[in-house]
Amino acid sequence: MNLEVIVRRLDAYERLIRLDKPIGTLLLLWPTLWAVWLASDGRPAPQILIVFLLGTLLMRSAGCAINDYADRNFDPHVERTRSRPLAAREISPVEALAVGAVLALMAFGLVLFLNRFAILLSLLGVAVAASYPFTKRFFALPQAYLGIAFGFGIPMAYAAVQNRLPAECWALLAANVFWAVAYDTEYAMVDRDDDAKIGIRTAALTLGRNDVVAVMACYAAMLALLLGIGSVRHIGWPYYVGLALAWAMMGYHYFLIRDRSRAGCFKAFRHNNWVGAAIFAGIAFSYPMELPWR
Repeated sequence: MNLEVIVRRLDAYERLIRLDKPIGTLLLLWPTLWAVWLASDGRPAPQILIVFLLGTLLMRSAGCAINDYADRNFDPHVERTRSRPLAAREISPVEALAVGAVLALMAFGLVLFLNRFAILLSLLGVAVAASYPFTKRFFALPQAYLGIAFGFGIPMAYAAVQNRLPAECWALLAANVFWAVAYDTEYAMVDRDDDAKIGIRTAALTLGRNDVVAVMACYAAMLALLLGIGSVRHIGWPYYVGLALAWAMMGYHYFLIRDRSRAGCFKAFRHNNWVGAAIFAGIAFSYPMELPWR
């Protein structure tokens, strides 16, 4: 195997696990960091922070490989996904499964540095992440299941830091589910016509002409839950500035998606990275500016 072939193969693996498209990792990372900071009162232990940062990247990458394996017969018929390595037959289904398994095992190796409760929860998290791609075959709102998969770092963070799952943890997870339904519906609106032809179930198809209203309602529900958490915890004013910035961005998303154009919906989906970042900044700045290892 010459160097050129090796380079092409490595490039295909990189695109399989979406290292070239970090938006998914960021949407998985932000709610995890919300939970790590809230559970630890703004002072996460360095080792826990490292485990969750690296684990998020590894699990998202593993999830992409499994997702492409599950959708290998659908992706060639969707404009946006037909160039993915598995759909374009640059790599084989067995290779995709092997890559996903190796990455998941690496992530599990990191989890072993956490407590027993977090380790046990991680097994459930892997099952949720691995089963998500298949929910698009039968579940009318797979975006809600995605919200649980993308938010599973939340209960794991509380388990790792507090060794329990308080009500705040479940409220934060519910907020993430509403957020995921909102941003992934925007994402699904991009592929609406292709998904309808091949029989994939998405929120964009289920909601029909109510999709825009539903997205904004989910954003509102998410913010209501986060406001409730802030009120109960008596979090400082920077937290509410972060939520206000997030709400302003969500208002901008309405103008992007209201005409349901592919470009506008995809831009709104990608812009959710800044929503998550604004909320995290609000949480982080609400605690004393002290490095966790000092």
